[in-house]
Amino acid sequence: MEKVVIIRYAEIHLKGKNRGYFERVFAMNLERSLKGVRHELHRTSGRWLVAKFPEEQAEDVARRVSKVFGVHSYSLGYETGSTLEEIYEAVRLVAPKSGTFKVETHRGYKQYPLNSMEISAEIGARMLEDNPALTVDVHTPAHTVYVDVRQNGVALVFGSYGAGPGGMPVGTAGEGLLLISGGIDSPVAGYMMAKRGLVVELLHFHSYPYTNEGAKEKVVALSKILSAYTGVVRLTTVSVTHIQEEIHKKCAAELNVTLLRRFMFRIAERIAKARGLSCLVTGESLGQVASQTMEGLTSSNAVVTLPVLRPLIGFDKEEIIERAKKMGTYETSILPYEDCCTVFLPEFPATRPKLERIEREEGALDVEALIAESLATAETVRLD
Repeated sequence: MEKVVIIRYAEIHLKGKNRGYFERVFAMNLERSLKGVRHELHRTSGRWLVAKFPEEQAEDVARRVSKVFGVHSYSLGYETGSTLEEIYEAVRLVAPKSGTFKVETHRGYKQYPLNSMEISAEIGARMLEDNPALTVDVHTPAHTVYVDVRQNGVALVFGSYGAGPGGMPVGTAGEGLLLISGGIDSPVAGYMMAKRGLVVELLHFHSYPYTNEGAKEKVVALSKILSAYTGVVRLTTVSVTHIQEEIHKKCAAELNVTLLRRFMFRIAERIAKARGLSCLVTGESLGQVASQTMEGLTSSNAVVTLPVLRPLIGFDKEEIIERAKKMGTYETSILPYEDCCTVFLPEFPATRPKLERIEREEGALDVEALIAESLATAETVRLD
């Protein structure tokens, strides 16, 4: 008998002839999540098992597994032999001491001499005999003991399910560049695209000295939280201070944010193309702020040829906050450090800017020189 973490995957089982590819990437991501922990990972008929880890690290192993995209659910339990005696020895380790319970058996090995109901009845009877404080309730039990009889004389025994993040394994849907600020939205957008299998690199724009080092450190902290789900991430920081100063001096104040975002998209696309990335990702949500109207979004899209993915486009703020809390970025995102979009923020930003006017205002700027100056400030770090 051995303590194990039992992993069940999500959408992968729907794949056809290329299912093996998705499973290989999934296994690689599980191994990556368990880096630094002694363990063995092996597949067993629709399940993955993490075994041979130090018992005191069991909870940590389960926590790491719970953040791997593709995991539908996981359980901390025991792998044991399939005789009733061996199964019951494991059951004793996960069984409740009092209250109502039921035993739920899955018999993957159909040649087993007892069927699922008979196994459950035998195990339940032994539990009642050993512990008079227990009571059977097959409809609404306080506790459930799960028995999963597999092939090759093996059974899995556990007492609960933990929900995984679901989705597809990161690395099965290409690579993209996330424009990450220090706010709530963009880390959630990166999480959601990684959940669909996209490898996400990160790009952060700063306006030092108008924004301080604390703002950059906050983005690094958010990137590290995100890396628990996505694997190692590459974070690039780029200064747009000089661009904002030029816009502020030469262009209509109400277009400051719109013009800045057009520069951000141009710079992001050049970095993405240089690295062979296939799309841009943002945390924009339609109508949330002045620059995220249909006209504002169209203005940004007009300066790039790569697709721009906006996974939060139809979310309201409460939905985004709920997801940020669940993934663990919310408390960091609300730390009081400004991002570059708050610098030179006009009192009344344009909400429905006309593209012709934007292009006319932009004519006062040396666009290519300003982009080149920004790209020269680029710094990249790898975060795990």
